[in-house]
Order: sequence, then structure tokens, then C-alpha cells
Amino acid sequence: MRKQTNGLLFACVRFLVFSSLWACGVTHEYKKPDVAFPAAYREGVPVEAATQADTVMALLPYRSFFADATLQALIDSALVNNIDLQVGLKNIDIAQQTLKSAKLGNLPAFNIGVQDTRTYPSVHGVQTTPQDYTASASASWEADIWGKIRSKKKSALAAYLKTQDATKAVRTRLVADVASGYYNLLMLDEQLDISRKNLALADTTLKMIGFQYTAGQVTLLAVQQQEASRQSIALSIPVIEQKISIQENALSTLCGRMPGPIHRERALFSIKVADDLPSGIPAELLKNRPDVRAAEMAVRVAHADMGEAKANLYPLFTVTASGGLDALQSSNWFTTPGSLFSYLQGGFLQPVFQRGQLKAKYEQSKIKREQSELEFKQSVLKAVEEVSNALVQLEKIQSQEVIAEERSATLQKAVANAGMLFQSGMATYLEIIVAETNVLQAELNLADIRRQHLSIKAELYRSLGGGWR
Repeated sequence: MRKQTNGLLFACVRFLVFSSLWACGVTHEYKKPDVAFPAAYREGVPVEAATQADTVMALLPYRSFFADATLQALIDSALVNNIDLQVGLKNIDIAQQTLKSAKLGNLPAFNIGVQDTRTYPSVHGVQTTPQDYTASASASWEADIWGKIRSKKKSALAAYLKTQDATKAVRTRLVADVASGYYNLLMLDEQLDISRKNLALADTTLKMIGFQYTAGQVTLLAVQQQEASRQSIALSIPVIEQKISIQENALSTLCGRMPGPIHRERALFSIKVADDLPSGIPAELLKNRPDVRAAEMAVRVAHADMGEAKANLYPLFTVTASGGLDALQSSNWFTTPGSLFSYLQGGFLQPVFQRGQLKAKYEQSKIKREQSELEFKQSVLKAVEEVSNALVQLEKIQSQEVIAEERSATLQKAVANAGMLFQSGMATYLEIIVAETNVLQAELNLADIRRQHLSIKAELYRSLGGGWR
């Protein structure tokens, strides 16, 4: 018995050694897909300057990029309490447990059991009850000849890293969304202040036209038109207040708390905008953009799954060992060595006909591998597009803000001049109304352009891969 067991064990070991010499795996090693990056972003800085800067903007922590203490506090709160981010962290925990399980794939499976077997045959009309008491322990081990277990480990590791990068991508988006919402809130505050100031100006103009009407210098039509203009400004105030409350609620939700007011101290135009930070070169997106890295990890997962699917087409070699106690009476259970039993078994299982399922799964895994590579390339194209768009928007919004500031200053002078000319009889009330309406729209538009400027800068920061460190 011992010679047979040793012979079988020796044959198994010999087969494993021989197989390992010629079968180290059934698929080629993973290679990162080639992506042709442009030399620089469209409307970006020169390649030399970008290379020397080493993508400074993307490497800045958000607390350094956003100097506003109130905004920093909001982002801090969102990164701790945001529900979407917490879901992402739970996905990391799930993937981590899968990875831990995959790392144990080369170890044998071990089971123990106790069994009481009773049969009820009838012998010459007499009912007997034979019994068999068994306590056993068994272990089975699969030889990873074709790399199936290694492929499972690689797949689990890549999936774990993918969830990490996907969560970092949620983090970058969350930082940008909080910043954009905060800037929108400051814009609404500014527009509310502008509307109230213009309402006070309209009240003053209405009184002035009222005095002119009393003196018989203008008609009742002038008073009515100025009153209508004043009412139009007053009507916009509750609309802006409504938008402020809605934006505060949205920011509260992003921060993972019940809707409520958002404390803020700074005004929109008190925030300085630094547009001289370099954007870097497109190739840096591969290590800065977590969503691009997550897409590349998805290719690794698909490649490893393909290796596992192909390994399933090859023979499966397992070694099974079992031993324990067996007796026909429970009182003889521990009577050794008579009750002891053991066996060692090695087996080969070659799939021959599985109704085409294994072959189909392998072909599907190849297609999924190609699909994931295309999705990775698409993510790179999207990343370069987002940065290029943000750079173009940033350049054009700077020009718009300069023109809007000049226009607002010009119209403010026009309102002052119209008032003096009206008092001296050299301007009509219609010119007063037009001047006030124009300056209100110009100031509201300037506040919106400043908000766009700040939001585009935050979006450029996100699109470059900043905010997750």
C-alpha cells in the first residue's frame, strides 16, 4: 500500500516538474495598449515649458489650489460625508476581500467531516440495520500548470486597483463640483447685491421723475414707465433668492448633510484668479487622471480573465488526499490502527465536449479584452479633449472678462451722466431708464463671467487629474 502511494506521488511530482518546463502559461504577458498622444494640448503652453513644469497644476493638493478657507472646509466635509464617495470606498473594501481570497488560490482546500451511515436491507424477512461510523479529513490541491490561478490573482489585483482609481475619480469630480457650486453661490450673492443696489437707484430715479411730474416737466407716462422698470428689478430679487436656496441645498447634499444654509464670508470679486499655472503635457494624463488609470486597469482585468478562460480549455490536474477513522460500531471508532484509513489520489480531467461553452467563453473573453482596450483609448481621447476644451474656454473667458469690466465701467458712467443731464433738462426719462437697464444687465453679466472663469479653472484642475491626492 505504501509503495503504491509513493509511486503515485512520485508520478505526480514528475509530471508537475516536466509540465512546468514547457507550460508556464497559455497567454502572453500583459502589455499596455499603445496610445498616440499629441505633443501638446490645443491652446496649451509650449511643450518645453510644460515638460519643465512637470504638470504643476495637477500635482497641487486641493487645499493649495483653492485658497478660500470656506471652500476648503466645504470640500473637507464633502470628502468625509459624501454618499457617492462612501459607496466607492465600500467597493474598494469588496475588491480587497476578493483579492485576499485570490491570493490563497495556490493553497489546498481542506475539509473535515463526521458521518453516520445506516441502511435498512431485508434478509429472509428479518429487518437488519447495518451502520458505518466515519470521521475523516480531506485535502485537494490543483496544480496551476496553465496559469489559471495566476490569472485569477492578476484579475483580482487589477480589479482592486481599478476600484481605487475609480474612487479617486469620484473624488476629483466631487472637488470640482463643490468648487463650482460654491462659485455659483458667490455669483448669486453678487447678483442679489447688484439687483438691490439697482433697485435703490431705480427708487431714486422714480422720486426724481415724480418731482419732475409734479413740476409739470414730464408726463404721467414717464412716471409709469420708470415704475415698471423698478418693478422688473424688484421681480428679479426673489428669483435670485430662490436660486441661492437651491444652490445651498445642492452643496449641502454634496457634503452629505441635510439641506441648509451655507456659511460664506468672501465676495465673488475678492477671489483672485491665477491663470499662469502650467497644464503639462498630454502623456501625463496616464498617471494623473484616475479615471484613465481605472480604464487601463480594466484592460488588465480583461487580459487576466482571458488567460483564465483559455486555461480552462487545458487538462486539469488535481491531487486529493483523505484519511480518518471508520468503524461499523461506534465503540470501535478509536480502535487503532484497525479503524484508520487513508488514500492519495491524483487525477487528470481534460474537457472534451462541453457543448461549446468553454470555447465560447474564451472567444468572449478575447472580445471583452479588445473592447476594454478600445474603452481605454476612448478615455484617453476624452481626457485630452476635456483639457483642451478647458484651456480654450479659459483663454476666451479671460478676454470676455476684460471686455465685460470695461463695458460695466462705461455704463456706470453713462448712468451718472444721464442723471445729471436729466436734471438739467438735456436728457429724457427714456435715456435714464435705458442707462439703468443696461448697467444692471452689464453688472449681472460680469458676475456670471467671473463665476465662469473660476469654474473653468476648477474644471481644468479636475480634467488634468488634480484633487485626489
